[in-house]
Amino acid sequence: MSLGFVLASIEQGMLYGIMALGVYMTFRILNYADLSVDGSLPLGAAVSARLIIAGINPIISVFAAVAAGALAGGMTGFLNTRLKITGLLSGILTMSSLYSINLRIMGRSNIPLLQQPTVFGLAADVFGGSRAVSFLLLGIIELGVMLFMYCFLRTQVGFALRASGDNPQMVRSLGVNTDNMKLLGLVISNAIVSLSGALAGQYMGFADVGMGIGTVVAGLASVIIGEVLVGKRGIGFAIVGVAVGSIVYRLCISLALSYGFAASDLKLMTALLVIIALSAPNIKRAVFAVAVRE
Repeated sequence: MSLGFVLASIEQGMLYGIMALGVYMTFRILNYADLSVDGSLPLGAAVSARLIIAGINPIISVFAAVAAGALAGGMTGFLNTRLKITGLLSGILTMSSLYSINLRIMGRSNIPLLQQPTVFGLAADVFGGSRAVSFLLLGIIELGVMLFMYCFLRTQVGFALRASGDNPQMVRSLGVNTDNMKLLGLVISNAIVSLSGALAGQYMGFADVGMGIGTVVAGLASVIIGEVLVGKRGIGFAIVGVAVGSIVYRLCISLALSYGFAASDLKLMTALLVIIALSAPNIKRAVFAVAVRE
């Protein structure tokens, strides 16, 4: 295995680790199955790419993508908390709507960015054109998102958000509006996912309407793998675990593809990784029980 291969996999792990952090916000903090992230990721790429080809600074386009993702999360939250549509169906409706919205934004199904300025190109112009620049930039951005989540979830509002996911009945009895907490969590989650989409589009050199397919499964795989490797010893360890899980997930996928699996097997490999990660604790307990009996 070459060093370049490993670094490329780690870069992808950091890139999509940002997305996994957004998925963690809904699936673990809010205990909410938000499927709208499948549309939020290409939404971020679409908004960013469209603004870049219109001559807007790529850094500004990233912030615009984050705002668009926040609106998408707000749409899901509105459907669920105000119109009382179930959480799963709210996510599906938003995801379906975003497919058409993304096509409207881009004007076509794919926008190439190979000859356009990107945040990675700007960083390379300032600090030099080496491969390490993209690596460090992704690391800094992911670390910034991790620090934001850690600090936010330890504030009074953050504790209310976490409690709303753990025990909504108790939180409501204390006077906290759980609907507002859910809405806030969905806004933050989808904003983070759209940030990942904007960076992914600029990193890969294109925005495609179908690039978000499987986002939920990949994000959930990263979360579960991280929990197995790092554990659940607090919010800080959980956030670090998501980042580590994303890198391990991408390394496993890259290894499988390099050893003969076809690209069409990607979804199957993702499902197998999730199954293995979910069953690992039960397998460990069963092995330990057998060892004790012997």
